[in-house]
Amino acid sequence: MFELPDCDFYSLQVGQPAEELAQIQSKIEIVDLGQHLRHFADTVAIIDQLDLVISVDTSVAHLAGAMGKQIWTLVPAKPDWRWQLKRTDSPWYPTMQLFRQIKLGQWSDVITRVKSELALLTQTYRRDTQS
Repeated sequence: MFELPDCDFYSLQVGQPAEELAQIQSKIEIVDLGQHLRHFADTVAIIDQLDLVISVDTSVAHLAGAMGKQIWTLVPAKPDWRWQLKRTDSPWYPTMQLFRQIKLGQWSDVITRVKSELALLTQTYRRDTQS
């Protein structure tokens, strides 16, 4: 996914997940914004500048949904009740699209679907901006 053209990736992770990000940054290009997130208002300001947020079920996903930003949320095969069981949308956040695991613990299919959708989105964006 990270090799897609016309996409820039930003991490909003703080704490231990941010440390994990540092381990892979030599392999993929992700801008780490976690160090700039002191208050939730900082997170709001950054999300407001993004075209799309891709997240798992975290406060960032809920915040982006509450802000009306386009958000793709990756959910496990046995999700929390709020994600229900078979929906690809969220009754709570109209701008949220859910990408569900098919088999518990296996994220590769989910990542493949997200990458595919992101490629389509960037192609559409390129076409629309060149017209």
